[in-house]
Amino acid sequence: MDFDHITRPLTDDEAKAEAERIIARAYKSEPTSFRDDTPLPAYGDAPPVHQDDKRIVPAWAAGIAVASIGVGAGITGVGCGAWLVLQGLASVTLYGVLMVTLPFAGAAMVATAIGGAISKARNAVSKTVYEGPVVQNTQINNTSHQRGMFSRTRNDVR
Repeated sequence: MDFDHITRPLTDDEAKAEAERIIARAYKSEPTSFRDDTPLPAYGDAPPVHQDDKRIVPAWAAGIAVASIGVGAGITGVGCGAWLVLQGLASVTLYGVLMVTLPFAGAAMVATAIGGAISKARNAVSKTVYEGPVVQNTQINNTSHQRGMFSRTRNDVR
C-alpha cells in the first residue's frame, strides 16, 4: 500500500488536483433520493418488511426510570397517608387532641421514669456525719479593667 501521500505534505500541483477532484465530485449529478412508485395492494396486508430495531437504552437510564417509578409510587403512598391524617385532624375535638397527644405523653412519662430510676441507681447511699465546729469563710475578689469602650469585670467568690 502507498501511504506516502499521508506522511508528507502535498505539493501545489497535487493540492490543486485534489481540490478539483473534490469539487467535481460534489457537483456531479447523481440522484440523492429514491422514490418507490410501485402500487400498493388495494386491500389486505402489505408484504412484510424487515425493520431493524436500533433503539439502545443504557442500563443506567433504565435503572433511573425504574427508580423514578418507585419513588413516585412511594411518594403517592406518603401523600395518601398525610391526607388521611389531615382529614382526621380537620375535625378537631378535645377527645381527638387528647388521643393524638396520648402516645407522646405516654412516651414522655416512660422516659421520665427510666431517667429517674437511672439517676437514683447512680447515687451512692452514703450518710456522712460531721462532728465539730463548722467555719465558713467567704472571700470576694473583684477586679475591673476599663479600656476605652470595652470593660471587663471579674468576680471570684470563694
